[in-house]
Amino acid sequence: MMKQAGFFDGDERLARLSGLGDQLEAFSRTVDFEAFRPDLEKALAYSDGSKGGRPPFDPVLMFKILVIQTLNNLSDDRTEYLINDRLSF
Repeated sequence: MMKQAGFFDGDERLARLSGLGDQLEAFSRTVDFEAFRPDLEKALAYSDGSKGGRPPFDPVLMFKILVIQTLNNLSDDRTEYLINDRLSF
């Protein structure tokens, strides 16, 4: 019989990944992505939202995704899959 996932199982899984040397954690400790925010916001020139519509994704988050995608030579489809499938991504 398979054990049902508990409330803290996700935290334990992430802690195990961290202990194994999670590439994404090391990357976050090394690169200050927030330093890119002013340039990203200027380049993207988002509207003020007065016309409605869906709010945009955070530009720093999208930049991180592009960098990780490039470093790991991932296609757009594979990147989307990994983001949806893996909690660590």
